Amino acid sequence: MIRATPSAAKSIANDDTQRILRHWRDAVPDDRMAHLVKDATRALVKALQRRLAVRGVSFGHWSFLRILWETDGLTQRDLSREAGVMEPTTFAALKAMEARGYIARRKLAGNRRKVHIFLTAKGKALKRALVPLAEEVNRVAVRGVRAADRTATRRTLLSVLENLARDEARAVTAQSEKRRAITAGRHES
Repeated sequence: MIRATPSAAKSIANDDTQRILRHWRDAVPDDRMAHLVKDATRALVKALQRRLAVRGVSFGHWSFLRILWETDGLTQRDLSREAGVMEPTTFAALKAMEARGYIARRKLAGNRRKVHIFLTAKGKALKRALVPLAEEVNRVAVRGVRAADRTATRRTLLSVLENLARDEARAVTAQSEKRRAITAGRHES
């Protein structure tokens, strides 16, 4: 088995990022924004993953920790929805997080059916160590970008989200109306 040296691994990682950058600057400078956002997100995630790995925390765990730091005690289903992942993915991550001592599962009085996820002291303490890593990635990502450009980018991305949320709401409404019309048509027959 051939192992990559640390410098070779660094070169491979750097080549990947450089390839993406060349793609956007040279090959398709006017490609769709969705692709650019995806690649920028990929680079941000990769930068954070490297930093989290040094602390022994996976990016998947980071996502759940962030949510629980803000809203401790969610159900697995709510946590899945907040993270934007399927419940089996959440289940597997929570099982590993529980084994590491980051979370505890508990049923609350009054509802013995639902299991709620709570951070342990160890899980809560990770916030002090991990949040600065994410803040560092953000600083690195916007280094050299003027404050006005950062503000404009943020405003633009928020507008993109608002537009897509309105589009989704329209689609859900149209789908619901279509179902009602189909159901009404069956009852008239």
